[in-house]
Amino acid sequence: MEGYLFGVPSIAFSQVDRDWHNLEAAALKARELVLQIEQQKLLGSAPWLLNVNIPNLPVEQIKHIKLCRLGRRHAAEAVITQLNPRGETMYWIGAAGPAKDDADGTDFHATAQGHMALTPLKVDLTDHDHLSYWAQTAARLQAPLFART
Repeated sequence: MEGYLFGVPSIAFSQVDRDWHNLEAAALKARELVLQIEQQKLLGSAPWLLNVNIPNLPVEQIKHIKLCRLGRRHAAEAVITQLNPRGETMYWIGAAGPAKDDADGTDFHATAQGHMALTPLKVDLTDHDHLSYWAQTAARLQAPLFART
C-alpha cells in the first residue's frame, strides 16, 4: 500500500499457504505478470493497487489469472504473549482465521481452483454510507463535557 500511497502503481503478491512450497513457481508467475503489464503498457498515469494471490503449486499447474473480489475470513487466532529468555515480553501473532466467504468470484475460490487471483484494491476505508450519522454525532461531541469555572 505504501507505493500506492506515494503515487506508484503497486502489486502485493502472496502465496496462498505459508509453507514456502513452490516459491520459485510463484516468483516466476509474479515476474511474468509484471512483464506483461509493462509490455502491454498497462501502467497508465494514475496509481493503482493490486492484490495477487498465487496457489502453492508447480508452475505448470497454476491456471490463468481470474479477476476476483476479496473473500472474508473469520477472526484470527489470538495473539500469544510470552517471555523470552531475557525476561522481555514477546508477541506471536495468531494465524489468520479460516475462510468465511469463499464463494465463487472470491480470491479464496479462485486459488482453491488453481488460479492466480487478481483483486484491484482501494485504500479509502471511509464509511461513506454513514457519514451523515457521524456528522451529527461529531457535532454533539463538540460541546465541552464539563463547564469551565
